[in-house]
Amino acid sequence: MAALPPPLDAHPFDALVQVMATLRDPQAGCPWDREQTLTSLKAYAVEEVYELLDAIDSGLPADHRDELGDVLLQIVFQAQIRDEEGAFNAHDVCRAITAKMLRRHPHVFGDDEVGSAEESRSAWERIKAQERADQPRAASSALDGVPRSLPALLRASRLGEKAAGVGFDWGRAADVLPKIREEIAELEAALASQDPSEIAAEFGDVLLSLSSLARHVGVEPEDALRGANDRFTRRFRRMEQLSEQPLSDLSAHRLEALWQRAKGDVG
Repeated sequence: MAALPPPLDAHPFDALVQVMATLRDPQAGCPWDREQTLTSLKAYAVEEVYELLDAIDSGLPADHRDELGDVLLQIVFQAQIRDEEGAFNAHDVCRAITAKMLRRHPHVFGDDEVGSAEESRSAWERIKAQERADQPRAASSALDGVPRSLPALLRASRLGEKAAGVGFDWGRAADVLPKIREEIAELEAALASQDPSEIAAEFGDVLLSLSSLARHVGVEPEDALRGANDRFTRRFRRMEQLSEQPLSDLSAHRLEALWQRAKGDVG
C-alpha cells in the first residue's frame, strides 16, 4: 500500500517534514533514504550549498528557488534522523534559530541602538562571545567557531573577522599593503632557497594577508576568486576558439597575443 501524501492544506514546511518522515519510515519508506546517516549526508550538504552558490550567480530566480529547496531538504533530512534518535526535530531547529536571532538583535527587538552595519556585526560578535562564555564548556579562544572544514580562503576571511573583533587588526586598508609587500618579499626569499615547505608556508602567508586586505575593502575573497576563475575560463575558452592550432603547439609570444585578444572579446 502506497504511503499517503501530506494533506493539501498542510503548511509547506510541515508537508516537507512529513514527506521526509515517510521516506525514512521502516516499512513504507524509500530504501535509499532509510539507509542514509548523518555521515553519509555530509557530502550531499556541501554539494547542495555549492549548487546554491551557482544558482545565485546565474541570476535565475527559478534556479535559485530550486537550489534553496535542495538545501532545505538537507536540513530537514538531518533533523529527521535526529528526531528518530530522540534528540530534536525540524521544528526545534526553527525555534532555536528564531530565539538566536531575537537574542542577537537587541537593537531591533530591544532597546539597544547601533549606528551602522559594522556596529551591528560587532554587537553580534560580542553577544555570541558572551553566550559561549556562559556555556559550561566555554570556548577558550576568540577564533573558536570557525570550522576547519571551510574552504581555506573563506576560513582565512572569517578568522580575520574574529581577530578584528578583539582589536587585532589594521586601522585601514592602506595599512595592510606594507604587510602584503613584506610577505611577498619573504616568498621571494623562500623561492630563492628552493625549500618546498618554506615556499608553501610563505605562499600561504601571502594569501592570508590578501584576505585581510579584502576584508578592509569590503570584498569577499572567496567570491573574488570565484569571479577570477570564471573570467579565466571564459578567456581561455575564447583562446581555444580563436586558435587554428592546438594551444600546446603555440609559442609563449603567440599565446600571450591570443590571451590579450580573448580578454578584449569576452572581458
